[in-house]
Amino acid sequence: MNDQQHLEAITDIKRIMERSSRFISLSGLSGVCAGICGLVGAYIAKLMFEAYYDRWTQRNGYNDADFQSLKLNLILLGLGVLLAALGSGAFFTLRRVKRMKVSLWDLSARKLLINMMIPLGVGGIFIAGLIYNHVDALVAPASLVFYGLALINTSKYTFSDVRYLGICETAVGLINLFFLRKGLYFWALGFGLLHIVYGILMWWKYERKLSL
Repeated sequence: MNDQQHLEAITDIKRIMERSSRFISLSGLSGVCAGICGLVGAYIAKLMFEAYYDRWTQRNGYNDADFQSLKLNLILLGLGVLLAALGSGAFFTLRRVKRMKVSLWDLSARKLLINMMIPLGVGGIFIAGLIYNHVDALVAPASLVFYGLALINTSKYTFSDVRYLGICETAVGLINLFFLRKGLYFWALGFGLLHIVYGILMWWKYERKLSL
């Protein structure tokens, strides 16, 4: 066995070990679609706010029924955007799994899901508490920070690049704390633009050759 064969054998062993310890079936295109869903959701939310303030002007003041309706519609919009992002992510990830001919639900996938759900679950309860206590201005930065921490926590079970996305999401959320009434713009940046940039970079780095 010559040096080239030794090198190829070591590369194959490294690839097998990586596949057994890391979930490498995530698709960059799922990140792009999640980002597009985030931007569309932010735009619809902006229209909702504009309509709400138009009614405020017409009535010459605050109306509790309008505010509660706005809050409910925003929650439903957020859930819709989340489902759309998860659906597109599942579609592109399943497609990548078929192309790679690997298992989707293995030990690394289970570890990734568990380690992501812990910070997301805590964050969800924290945000529910904020909404219950009418501290709505903190919802946007809290969602970004907890989402970023979830990505950082799961990065050791998938591509290391996810860690950098998590750091950026957390940083955007922390900056948002100093601009509390601009949460919609930070949401668009964090859940929209950052996901699109991340997804494109991931596709270029890991999937471009498979698509050629």
